[in-house]
Amino acid sequence: MNNRAIFDYSGAHVLVTGGTSGIGHGIASAFAEAGARVTVTGTRGTAADYPGVNLEAFEFQSLDVRDTAALKAFAAGLEQLDILINNAGASMPAGDEWSHEGFEASVQLNLLSAFHLSRACLDHLTASKMRGGASVLGIASLTSFFANEMVPGYGAAKAGIAQMAKSMGLTWADRGIRANAIAAGMTESRMTRPVKDMPEMDRAVIERTPLGRWGQPEDMAGAALYLCSEQAGFITGQTLVVDGGYTLAV
Repeated sequence: MNNRAIFDYSGAHVLVTGGTSGIGHGIASAFAEAGARVTVTGTRGTAADYPGVNLEAFEFQSLDVRDTAALKAFAAGLEQLDILINNAGASMPAGDEWSHEGFEASVQLNLLSAFHLSRACLDHLTASKMRGGASVLGIASLTSFFANEMVPGYGAAKAGIAQMAKSMGLTWADRGIRANAIAAGMTESRMTRPVKDMPEMDRAVIERTPLGRWGQPEDMAGAALYLCSEQAGFITGQTLVVDGGYTLAV
């Protein structure tokens, strides 16, 4: 897909947390292809610490999104911001999210970090001159709607991402900021590789999905390009499910 031919983000400054892999990398790549200046964050020290990952189209910033003070300092150093993609996060099935510590850690990583960074970037977003308004886009999940007994903290956090889009969409509208979310379906990534590598689980996902395949980061990127564009300028507070029809039937 020629993203620049469909969406022109020339002059826009985009920040994608967790943009070094998976959905985040797909979204960052799409915005860069559409002409945006894109900054991605990751937990490693430099871009060179991601061998095999093409980060040449982006500016890279090492950032632990769980560190609220670091988030505020990073946001204060930004020159301009038009679009914030709160993508960083992960489920922790190997940990115990039913423990006090495990639940809190998951919510901190997957929800509170997005809230704190969005708040820290508020003045930059308010100052945006982007047509259609500045955007905050959260990456939610099917666990925003479905329970998973292994990751209660992750599910609660992702439900919070969808609800937070509503709250921000309502509260920040007078600042010219739109807030939405994408509920990503079963998408091929490093995080989902253990599931896809099990033939029976891989088959179950494909059989349940009416479109007959796993999602790709590019599928989420297309939704992100649209929701942050002038063409979606009358859409705010919404969560777009991008799942190939996975949630259409029980």
